[in-house]
Amino acid sequence: MSSSKLDIEFFEAVERVNNSTESFPADFLLRLYAYFKRATNNDDKPSSRRPIINAFKMNALLQTQNISPEQAKTEYIELVNSYFEK
Repeated sequence: MSSSKLDIEFFEAVERVNNSTESFPADFLLRLYAYFKRATNNDDKPSSRRPIINAFKMNALLQTQNISPEQAKTEYIELVNSYFEK
C-alpha cells in the first residue's frame, strides 16, 4: 500500500472513531491511543490528571515502541475495522 493511501485510510479510521457516539471499551481505547501516538510520531508523555490512567497509557505506548509508524497506522486501521464489523 502506498504511503498516501495508507495515510488516507488511517485518517478515515481516526475520523470514524472520533465521529462515533458509542462508548468504547477501555482496552480498545488504549490500543487506539498507542497506535495513534506511534503512527503520528507523537512522543509526548501521557498527561492525565489521574496517575493510574497515565500508567495504563504508558504501558500501551511501551507495547508499540518497536513498530514503525506505518505499521502502527496499519494496526490502527485493522483494529477500527474489526471493531466496527462486530
